[in-house]
Amino acid sequence: MFVSGFTFCRNLVRLDYPFLESIRSLLPVVDELIVAVGDSDDGTLEAVEQLQAGDPKIRIVQTVWDPALFDNGKIFAQQTNLALEHVSRKADWAIHLQSDELLHERDYERFLLSLERYQGDSGIVGLMLRQLYFYGDYWHTNPYAGRRLLRIIRPNGTLESIGDASGFARKIDGKYIDKSQKHLWRYADGTLFHYGYVNSPRKLQDKVRAKADLYHMGSPTNEDQKLLLAKDYQPEFMSIMKPYKGTHPAVMQERISRFPLRYQLPNRWLNPEFYAYVLRHGFKG
Repeated sequence: MFVSGFTFCRNLVRLDYPFLESIRSLLPVVDELIVAVGDSDDGTLEAVEQLQAGDPKIRIVQTVWDPALFDNGKIFAQQTNLALEHVSRKADWAIHLQSDELLHERDYERFLLSLERYQGDSGIVGLMLRQLYFYGDYWHTNPYAGRRLLRIIRPNGTLESIGDASGFARKIDGKYIDKSQKHLWRYADGTLFHYGYVNSPRKLQDKVRAKADLYHMGSPTNEDQKLLLAKDYQPEFMSIMKPYKGTHPAVMQERISRFPLRYQLPNRWLNPEFYAYVLRHGFKG
C-alpha cells in the first residue's frame, strides 16, 4: 500500500498557524507528502524547506495565488487540487490535512489498518475522520463545528476539492461527499485535531482580517467588523464549550506549553446560556 499526503500553505508564519506541526504529524503515515507553498513573504517557504531538508518524503510545489479566486475561499480548493495533481500515480490513498489539522500518534497504527481494510473495496471512494475542533484554547472543544471531515480519498481522478476546500465532490456529477452519501465512504479509526480557532485574541483578529481578504475580496462583513473592533476579543459562546482533558499530538506540546491559561470558565452545566443554546441547536456533546 502506497499512501500520499497533500496540503497547502501561504503566509502562515505571520498568522501563527501550526502548519509545520501539521506536516510533522502526517509524515509518519505517508510515503510522500506534497506541500503546495503559495507566494509567501513571511518565511513560510523557508520553514517548509528546512523541514524538507530533514525528510525526503516532502515534495514542495511552489505556487502563485490568483486574486481572482479570493472569493468565498475558492483559492483553497484550487490549491488543494493543485497539490492533489502532484500525488504519485502509484498511490492507493491520499490524505489531505489543512494547515491547522493534525493527527495524533496514538492513532497511527489503527489509522493505517483502516486504509488497509478498505483498500480493496473500490466502491469506497474515501474515509471520514471524526474531528475534535479546539475552540479558543487547547482545553475546550466546539462539538457543534464540523463533526466529521472527508480527509482521505482515492487519488484516481474521480474526486476534486470544492468550495473553500471543506471537502470533496465527484467530478462526474459534482455530488458532494457528505454524511448522506454513506455508501461511498467509511470512517477511519482515528481523530482529526483541528486548531484553527486557537490563538491569542490578536492573532484570531488577524485571522478575521485574512478571511476578509480570501472570502470577501478584502471587505469584512458587518459581523467581522464587530470582531475587529472589539478591544477584549473573546470567541463567541466560549463559556459553553466542552472541556477537554485528553492528550494532544506530541508535536504540539511545545506550542501548548507556551499558551497561557486565558479563559477561567465556570462549569457549563451550571450556565443557563448552555441550556438555552442546547434548546436552539440540540445537544451535540
